[in-house]
Amino acid sequence: MSTILHEDVGSGILRRMKEGGFDFASVHPIEFYAIFPDQACALKATHNFRGESLHALVTERDEGDWYLQVSKVMHVTPAGIGDFSQDMESVVIPLGGELDGWGVTQQLSRASRQD
Repeated sequence: MSTILHEDVGSGILRRMKEGGFDFASVHPIEFYAIFPDQACALKATHNFRGESLHALVTERDEGDWYLQVSKVMHVTPAGIGDFSQDMESVVIPLGGELDGWGVTQQLSRASRQD
């Protein structure tokens, strides 16, 4: 596991999520993204991301390359995100793709919404 990746995950992003009231005690679908030059390689990568808590989707981008979105239900932690990113990278890079980040949807509580 890359120390840099853990630092990137743990830097200001998770702190801002906490300040925004993110529920770290619950599991959430976290989206991980990769870009591939062609559809065949993106589809081949999906075979590595199947299971009860995983879902993979391939879509074409306007630029002509292909987007792989892998959704994994898990707790949001620097180690968990970093470890899965590394696992994903080990599949994506040999197939000619590159990682393109991660994200999670945060529900705003009524108290934190500004109407």
